[in-house]
Amino acid sequence: MPPEPDAPPPPSPDISANAGANAGAVSATPRAPEPKPAQEVVIEVEHLTASYGDQVILNDVSMTVRRGEVMVILGGSGSGKSTLLKHVIGLQKPQAGRIRVLGVDVATAGLREMEELYRKVGIVYQSGALFGSLTVAENVALPLLEHTQLARKIIDISVRMKLGLVNLSGFERRLPAALSGGQVKRVAFARAIAMDPQVLFCDEPSAGLDPRIGRGLDDLIRNLNAAFNMAIVVVTHEMESVRLIADRITMLAPMPGGARVVFDGTYDELRACQDPVVRDFVAREPLTEPRTEAKEILRQLVGE
Repeated sequence: MPPEPDAPPPPSPDISANAGANAGAVSATPRAPEPKPAQEVVIEVEHLTASYGDQVILNDVSMTVRRGEVMVILGGSGSGKSTLLKHVIGLQKPQAGRIRVLGVDVATAGLREMEELYRKVGIVYQSGALFGSLTVAENVALPLLEHTQLARKIIDISVRMKLGLVNLSGFERRLPAALSGGQVKRVAFARAIAMDPQVLFCDEPSAGLDPRIGRGLDDLIRNLNAAFNMAIVVVTHEMESVRLIADRITMLAPMPGGARVVFDGTYDELRACQDPVVRDFVAREPLTEPRTEAKEILRQLVGE
């Protein structure tokens, strides 16, 4: 059966009286999120330095994320966004600095402590990372089967609820190969929230999707945030997504000696920022002149 075309998601089904009302509320006119009251810090990155071999990627990077807010990690290609995310979720160890997620120091925590932490977080990978031999329902059920002692009937109910929340009711028996790109991403979201995480990490969720499908994922992120009050960290360079979903933004930019934080604040503050690096990125200014050898190659090609 060919993949069904994606469409802007309808209002999310009621999973509880309060959460359903919040999850189904999508504004007809897209607007930036309203300011939220400060809550407890769930992620602390302090003076992080990260490198691959002798090459320093991140230099003295600090960031905080509070419960219930959507934090966007923004920056161009090669600015260290994904490297920062990998360090925050503990896939790589920092060269210097400290990272705490839900009170756990991910640089020094042991295996058991990290396993406990991973039960409290969800991750949406850029590719979706679904298991191709498992059905949609089996992919979403996997975290519950691996990390809980719930009865199979309860797991099946939970899977149906999560798929309903991402507007994929009725897709339980399909294999990933029968899904479109947007549907794969939504299944990945359903799997990531299967265990009701306190923190959700999303790496370039709208990468490779057309603008309408990307907008649907933006709405989904806002709905999940409103319904469950979870902290959501989104890595992206899509400015329209930033406008729609970000409560706060941490922007990285390459610098001599490693990428640094060049901005921390709201979307409106980002637009008003006069730092040349930030201003040029927001205005989509072309990059600076190519290196000398690149200019010489271009000169030879065009004969000038």
